Amino acid sequence: MNTGRNLRPVRRSSAEREGLSPAPEADRATLIRRITFDLLGLPPTPAEVDAFQNDKSPDAYEKLVERLLASPRYGEKWGRHWLDLVRYSETEGFEYDRSRSGAWRYRDYVIDAFNTDKPYDRFVLEQIAGDELSPEIDELKIAAGFNRLGPVRRNAGNQELAFSRNEVLTEMADATGTVFLGLTVACARCHDHKFDGIAISDYYSFQAFWAAAHEHDIVKASAVEQAAWKAKTDKLQAEMKKLQKSMANLTGDALTQAEVKLKELEASLPPPLPAVSTVRNVVTERTPVHVLKRGNTDRKGPQVGPKLLEIGFRGKVAELPADTANPRTILARAIVNPENPLAARVMVNRSWQWHFGAGIVDTANDFGINGGRPSHPELLDWLASELVEPSVKHQGANAPHSPWSIKHIHRLIVLSSTYRQATRHPDPKAGALKDPSDRALWHFPRRRLTAEEVRDAMLMVSGRLNLKTGGPSVVVPVDNDLVRLLYAPSQWTVTPDRKEHDRRAIYLFAKRNLRLPFMEAFDQPDAATSCSRRESSTHALQSLELLNGTLSNDFAEAFAGRLRREAGADHVAQVELAYRLAAGRSPIAKEKELAVAFLKTQSLKEFALAVFNLNAFLYVN
Repeated sequence: MNTGRNLRPVRRSSAEREGLSPAPEADRATLIRRITFDLLGLPPTPAEVDAFQNDKSPDAYEKLVERLLASPRYGEKWGRHWLDLVRYSETEGFEYDRSRSGAWRYRDYVIDAFNTDKPYDRFVLEQIAGDELSPEIDELKIAAGFNRLGPVRRNAGNQELAFSRNEVLTEMADATGTVFLGLTVACARCHDHKFDGIAISDYYSFQAFWAAAHEHDIVKASAVEQAAWKAKTDKLQAEMKKLQKSMANLTGDALTQAEVKLKELEASLPPPLPAVSTVRNVVTERTPVHVLKRGNTDRKGPQVGPKLLEIGFRGKVAELPADTANPRTILARAIVNPENPLAARVMVNRSWQWHFGAGIVDTANDFGINGGRPSHPELLDWLASELVEPSVKHQGANAPHSPWSIKHIHRLIVLSSTYRQATRHPDPKAGALKDPSDRALWHFPRRRLTAEEVRDAMLMVSGRLNLKTGGPSVVVPVDNDLVRLLYAPSQWTVTPDRKEHDRRAIYLFAKRNLRLPFMEAFDQPDAATSCSRRESSTHALQSLELLNGTLSNDFAEAFAGRLRREAGADHVAQVELAYRLAAGRSPIAKEKELAVAFLKTQSLKEFALAVFNLNAFLYVN
């Protein structure tokens, strides 16, 4: 990779070794659209495109990159990547799918962490052990909500039964191993890992770091508000319990009526009070962690204390006493210790993947024996060392960037000649024969927008995007048939303020048992497991959503209104503006001819809908 700043051109040892020459640099209109979507998740405005194309200064691109990295939109885009990874949701999943009041605060913490370029080692430490670091600081307790993000099965109030408790500890340990270490530790839950050096005893010793950790909701309401909420809740729950008891003796219509009444009472329960969703150590309730034969809580082996995994950590690994104070802090500090190489390598690989579509290691959640081999191992090592201890200076910088800076890694990647290549190569056949998957990066990989980017871009070009940041999530309208499938319809109460519905997709309510159909059609992942890399499928349902969907037709109406206001009644002007807003460029002659002819027989709203279906809108080159 050549950044143009006296760095070793690593790309010469990959693409050129295969006899492939790199593609030429992309034109400026393509570059600004690519980098704006990559860093902000939104399209550039026509004014921004013009300003970049007309800037003749030698550092025009560098200035563009700095402006985008400084935007509050950056954290919303890159925070979304992280939320996929940690399987963020605001509900617990399974049959009840109960809401977790205050879970959105973790989302805002992540967005803010990316915007402020929180050092990655600190970011890791706060999420694994924020509550241990400073129990009085809300931000750190919110960060520790990472340990609460997994699905939770509520078993009729018996959450602390051995099986349920083990499931909670498993979720915490597995997520940490996957997200921060890129290891499939869960494979060792029932037996020694078949590929990596993780014994079943090591797995439960790793799990023991969370033995004292229990869920903790800190209510952010006054004593009066809490008392009123409790009184109403207790009254309704007493009625529900009485009704449930009587239902044991009912049959037929009487039972049906009782079930309807029970649902009505459930719907009447007051929503949870505002809260911080976190964990805390409860020493008196520390779970004795045993090695479980075949993962079965009824087949307990020897008890174990916290111990780092043998794989991934250098130096002597010793088991700690079960009552070790602040065990998760010890674990987190070990994970980000520069002597232990995995954390930095895993994170820079994720950054590379989120820019190029595939990581240097293409199995981003699996750096083990069964994972992919690095396509550019020297580059991976160098980027990891730059994350931990930066040495490279950038134009206008008097000194290297701070250690563990994710924005520093962004700069190294997006300022490189590799990133700035065109998607089209002068000799595509030669490349396709020698490197069809483009692992040597002889051209820039074209990509489809993510579900959130499609929705947010439609809002932006239509002129309706609400850029309000942070706060409680927005519940948007969905088909009633979907709501009726929920445990209780009250779990989906639409936000009354219509303007809130036009906020960025990252602020929409994330419910495990109800994904928005539009987002699901465009491959938004299920929050049950960690998603390190999104799928990018192409199928008929996407076209149906874009042509017939309520959302796309609503946005198309608004887009048509904007074209009328800003371009007047002239069809040529309307077509020119539509392409500049949606595709970041003017239409070519054939596109203009077809669009103007279309508008002679069809409405402006139908034309706006057609623009949303263009490859030029849905794909980034």
